[in-house]
Amino acid sequence: MKHRPADVALAVKRLQHRHHRALSQALAPLGLSLVQWDTLRHLHRQPDASLHDLAVLTFQTDQSFGSLAVRMAERGFIERLPGPGRAVRHRLTEDGERLRAAGQDAVDAVFASSFSGLSAEQLDQLGDLLEAALA
Repeated sequence: MKHRPADVALAVKRLQHRHHRALSQALAPLGLSLVQWDTLRHLHRQPDASLHDLAVLTFQTDQSFGSLAVRMAERGFIERLPGPGRAVRHRLTEDGERLRAAGQDAVDAVFASSFSGLSAEQLDQLGDLLEAALA
């Protein structure tokens, strides 16, 4: 075996760390943190998502995401709307959608640079291998 599982796991973690640093730098001029942009991205894909759903999607606790959502609503990025029962639903505002789109361009540029050393076939293979590992 050429690569030990622990070494592969560490390489995945290092790549993730590199991405987080680069994404944070790329999003900073927009006034967004990585978790804020990630929230906007998930709300674009899943309008009316609950606080709990967004917390899970963004790797936050319900409590920490609740604080984040309040701050994002105060900045005009998202709306918090009553849902069924005690649930709170969330939606993008026009400003939130504009920032999400601008952030997507910045994120795409970071990932394009990060994976530029791989051919399209290698990138597909990496994606397939990661999906298999996560299954």
